[in-house]
Amino acid sequence: MTRPLRLVLLAATPVAAAGVAILVGSAPVPAGDLLAALLGGGTDLARRIVDLRVPRVLLASLVGGGLAVAGATFQALLRNPLAEPYILGISGGAATGAVLVLAAGLTAVGSWTLPLAAFVGALLAIVLVFGVARAADRRLDVRVLLLAGVVVGAFFSAAIALILSVSQASTVRSAVLWMMGSVAGASWGDVGVAAAYTLPAVAVLLGLARSLDLLSVGEESAAYLGADVEGVKRTAYVVASLLTAAGVAVAGVIGFVGLIVPHALRLVVGSHHRVLLPLSALVGAAFLVLADLGARTLLGATEIPIGVVTAFVGVPVFLVLLRRSMA
Repeated sequence: MTRPLRLVLLAATPVAAAGVAILVGSAPVPAGDLLAALLGGGTDLARRIVDLRVPRVLLASLVGGGLAVAGATFQALLRNPLAEPYILGISGGAATGAVLVLAAGLTAVGSWTLPLAAFVGALLAIVLVFGVARAADRRLDVRVLLLAGVVVGAFFSAAIALILSVSQASTVRSAVLWMMGSVAGASWGDVGVAAAYTLPAVAVLLGLARSLDLLSVGEESAAYLGADVEGVKRTAYVVASLLTAAGVAVAGVIGFVGLIVPHALRLVVGSHHRVLLPLSALVGAAFLVLADLGARTLLGATEIPIGVVTAFVGVPVFLVLLRRSMA
């Protein structure tokens, strides 16, 4: 298969995945009715199903694409193909904010409280990690940044354990389910909010593609070739971190998307970020849409968390990719 054909097929995956996710489900509705509903006609049942599935598919696409792009960015900055979006403790901060709100019973105030608390917790984690890293080294050393992420993540894990240990069983169950991730109940408002942060952030990272190519071969070489190393590092770290934080806020902690998608694409299309980043957004979107399809159909009427599906798929795929990359 030629490289242009591979690129075309990969670029078409989100459209195909979205079409399958809209047409397939537990409700037995003819495909013709669903297609008619997409065009404004069809039966009442078909229109209701479309109104439920289309925002869900779009939200999964935005979150999956954002996580994949963030993962590819972190892998370039850390020069490590095994890096992933939650490496700086962002998921721990978001989970702490969500668990705290659930334990305090504040979710009754409105559905916006949980994602807002998760986003604030993720922002706190970002500030702490960058604060610790900058205090140790003004140049934002990669090793210090990783150590700060590990320490901050451990702190938030302890905070979550403390909150859950004094919470009621119903709170513990709700917190665990949220931390496994879900896009159930997605609305057009959720899609609009997700698009408002995902699309500009991805555009900024795409604009840094050439600089990321230079950084991936070393900071000294990148500086010699004219890249603003510290400026690119700060911008990319902050934007990728905020992109991850916002995705966690609306969908919970969903693993393996930002790890296996860029890693797999790098083996197929190479490491040039002008190609890798947009394809990561497209394939990451398709991957999470299909994972959500599995989450709502594998057990019939019982929906399982989307993070469970991505883990069951991601672990064996990652092991295969790891073996191929080391061959």
